[in-house]
Amino acid sequence: MGTYQIVHEKNIECLICPHNCKIPAGKKGICGVRKNTGNKIELLTHDIISGYALDHVEKKPLYHFYPGYNILSVGSYGCNMRCDFCQNYHISQEAEITTDPKITREKIISDITSASKNIGLAFTYNEPVIWFEYIVEIASSVKSKGFKTVLVTNGFVNKAPLHELIELTDAFNVDLKAFNNDFYRKLTGASIEPVKEALTEISKAGRHLEITTLLIPGQNDSLSEMESQVKWIGSELGDETPFHLSRYFPMYRRNDPPTPHDTLIRHYELASKYLKYVYLGNTMSDSGQTTKCPKCGETITNRTGYDIRNVGTRDGKCNKCGREIYKNFTFSSLK
Repeated sequence: MGTYQIVHEKNIECLICPHNCKIPAGKKGICGVRKNTGNKIELLTHDIISGYALDHVEKKPLYHFYPGYNILSVGSYGCNMRCDFCQNYHISQEAEITTDPKITREKIISDITSASKNIGLAFTYNEPVIWFEYIVEIASSVKSKGFKTVLVTNGFVNKAPLHELIELTDAFNVDLKAFNNDFYRKLTGASIEPVKEALTEISKAGRHLEITTLLIPGQNDSLSEMESQVKWIGSELGDETPFHLSRYFPMYRRNDPPTPHDTLIRHYELASKYLKYVYLGNTMSDSGQTTKCPKCGETITNRTGYDIRNVGTRDGKCNKCGREIYKNFTFSSLK
């Protein structure tokens, strides 16, 4: 495992994410959880957990990675972005870190093994990249037991630590928060290019990848911007990359009205011209939830809330025409 820090005369530079924070002694980086303790950067949340639950894998959201199964989910505190619309701000932006109760590695492995229809462990809820050292340790143990690992991330990470995470991760869902750098700079405090580079690296490595964009009225809901985004996804990552359009609700410091349903539908229809698998999320409607075979139109998976029924596949392929829908695994490979 790399150390990803450079000791300077007056500070230590953290190399986990593209902020490359130069942290004076006794201070923390932008993420709020990586601290210069005098001679090194220490992860303050190494084994501190804010959220721990058995979730449907669709909740991550992952629709093409063992649909209908569960995954144990774990998260901590802090984030390396400063989104004013943060949906988990209570643990990511304004968190008071609590240290009890701690959940041991042994309990996590035991719970993964005993949980019903569980495929493995997801690092989620807050930003997992800043939890790097802990993830490397726990993910290695999970993989050694034959289970899967998932990262739900904003993708704002430097290339070297990303490559270590890729080696230990089976599936990613990455938030592509917009497709213009002004949005990233003003609303997240970060920049888009490292996120695009991370998406490309994950795709090149052959890991399962799904993308989520939260549509915020007046901020990133331009149809021309969305067209540029889905064209880029199709050409750079592949037109079979599952893409989730999520409805925004006012949260944290932003008070824009919720995303109108017709806005979601217009973006869904546009994205579907360039990508084979587009879904709608964070909405009470059942529209935009079903997976259909792009070759013959057969219904593969029906979703009503978290009632998931794989009606058109037994092995990840369309029962009617044989086209592969869910890649890189078969349902029979589950323990």
